Amino acid sequence: MKLSALLKRLGPGFVTGASDDDPAGIGTYIQTGAQFGYLQLWIALFSFPFMTVIQEMCGRIGLVTGQGLAAVIRNNYARPVLMFVITIQVATNTINIGADLSAMAESAQLLWHIPYYLLLALTTLITTALIVLVPYRNYAVYLKFLGLALLTYVISAFTVHVDWRQVLTATFVPHFQWNKEFILTLIAVFGVTISPYEFFWQSNEEVEELVEARKLKQEESMRPRISRASVRFLRYDTAFGMFFSNAITFFIIITAAATLNAHGHTDVQSATQAAQVLKPLAGAFTFVLFTVGIVSSGLLAIPVMAGSSAYAVGGAFNWSRTLSKPFWQEWRFYGIIVASCVIGLLVNALHIPPFKLLYYSAVLNGVISPVLIFIVTQIASNRKIMKQFSNSRASNVMSWSLCVFMTLALMAFLVLSRT
Repeated sequence: MKLSALLKRLGPGFVTGASDDDPAGIGTYIQTGAQFGYLQLWIALFSFPFMTVIQEMCGRIGLVTGQGLAAVIRNNYARPVLMFVITIQVATNTINIGADLSAMAESAQLLWHIPYYLLLALTTLITTALIVLVPYRNYAVYLKFLGLALLTYVISAFTVHVDWRQVLTATFVPHFQWNKEFILTLIAVFGVTISPYEFFWQSNEEVEELVEARKLKQEESMRPRISRASVRFLRYDTAFGMFFSNAITFFIIITAAATLNAHGHTDVQSATQAAQVLKPLAGAFTFVLFTVGIVSSGLLAIPVMAGSSAYAVGGAFNWSRTLSKPFWQEWRFYGIIVASCVIGLLVNALHIPPFKLLYYSAVLNGVISPVLIFIVTQIASNRKIMKQFSNSRASNVMSWSLCVFMTLALMAFLVLSRT
């Protein structure tokens, strides 16, 4: 199958899953593998079905209602609930964007030896220009292509010495440690794996696809006629996207465990440090794969995060919001995208080490995710909103279980932090 044909078959679920492995995620997975070796590999397997269920709900909400998640919340919940959700969503996205920009610039500097702040400015300009200036049809293909670039992390795992027996044991036999460091890492990994920005992005991209296919003239102008075949495709596309995302997570942890942890490098403070240690341990080829992967993942994820914030704010205030129209027709929508990237750039004035900023932004995601999971599940279960496409009992059990699990993990961390 030609690459162009493959990209056409991939939908919003794949782009959403691929964007999950952003520099924040990569940094967290490297730290996980470096600190605990293979012991947290089970998370990639454990999170896959939960991640699939939650993202399928978000996509189904957009597909069935013809509205993005923020618009549905606005139409069915009290305004304070809406504003709370939007505020924490935009704030977290902005911190993540700042962390991702820094990680991209730092990684690119290892390859091209250009001054860091110049790379930071160029990275911000390029990622902002792509989402603002490139038409949606071309932009969607570009995102899918960048998603496939993450396969470099699968290749890198086969360039180093891996104890595959330990990998299998750690994958299928969950390991848990009752200490603050282990639980903090657990929250961080789940925070970057089940990320709130993806909830808003996928629901709105399903609407964009409806508009592109001319099944919907304008968001919220009508309720689209959706077949069960459309919902089945959404489920397959989402499941594939989430499988791809967790597979990349799996191989990043393996590579970090087999190199950094195996040689006693358990505390990674920056991309530069990780690469400097990785190069003599795994060779120049693995080093290049890792650094290119970080830059590519940022080019994919930052536009998704900024777009997610714009969709959220636009939906909250009932603005017109679509990537299918040019800047001068959607200046408020694109203005949020530009502001998110610029403020994200300014986050780097805090002078926090990039990987630490990535790591703790992941923890912040872990804090707010249970709130959004609760709201998404309520919406997707509501037959008045979703009609015949409301949640099954199995979906409800999975999502409520995830919400409880992440809440308990957060509570455990707070308790251990006091001791």
